[in-house]
Formats: sequence, structure tokens, C-alpha cells
Amino acid sequence: MEKKNAPARGREELLEALYRRAVGFSADEVVEEYAVGEDGAQQLVKRRVKKRELPPDLAAAKLLLEEEKPLAAYSDEELKAEKKRLLRLLQEAERGGGEKEE
Repeated sequence: MEKKNAPARGREELLEALYRRAVGFSADEVVEEYAVGEDGAQQLVKRRVKKRELPPDLAAAKLLLEEEKPLAAYSDEELKAEKKRLLRLLQEAERGGGEKEE
């Protein structure tokens, strides 16, 4: 059954990533420099963490808006499936799986 839900989960993750890109987000950029020590092993010499702010992307926002479908266009089966999906997400959030939201 997990394979059956894989495309839906992948789609949700893609839409979530598109949303983050549409509204903008911050990310940590890590640069590490290594040197070879006397024993031949690599040793971390320098590590820099830089916070990058990525601005909202209008193309991503446009794609998200085009993706939206009016409720009247959904079939009864699609509405039931969406209800199940939203209830599952709510249950996961209540159990502590909702840390993904920003």
C-alpha cells in the first residue's frame, strides 16, 4: 500500500517545496575546509555557516496559483480523497509529526 501512496506523497512534497520557493525562505549554507594531517587523515580546519535569505519567486507563485482547482470542479471521489488526506495530515500533526510547517 505504501507504493500506491508514493506518487501522492511525492506530489505533496513537490508542492510544499514549490510553496516555500513561492513565499521565500532562509537556508544555512555550510562551507567546510579540510587539510591532511600528519597521520594522513583529513581534519576539519575551518567551517563557516552562512544564512542565506532567498526572496519569493513570482514564477513559483504563478505555478501554485495555476495548480489550484476550484472546489466545484472536484468530483465526489476527489473530494472524499482530499478529506481523507487532510484528516490524515491533521492526525499526524496532532501526534507530533507536524514539525514541517513553517
